[in-house]
Amino acid sequence: MKFESMILGTLFVACFGICALVMGAMLTAKPAAVQMTGATPSASSVATTQAHCAQRIDAARCAGSNG
Repeated sequence: MKFESMILGTLFVACFGICALVMGAMLTAKPAAVQMTGATPSASSVATTQAHCAQRIDAARCAGSNG
C-alpha cells in the first residue's frame, strides 16, 4: 500500500508540474506581429501576374496555368 501511495504522489507532482509549465507558457506567450496582406511580395507578384494575364488574348489558358 505504501508503494502505491508513493507512485500516486509522484504522478500527482509530475502532472501538476506539467500543468503549471503549460499554463505559464500560455500566460506569458506574446502574439506574433501581424503582417498586412498587401505587404507580402507574393501577393503583389500574383496581382501583377493576374493583371498581365488579363491583358493577353489567351487569358483563359494563362489563368489555367497559374493554379
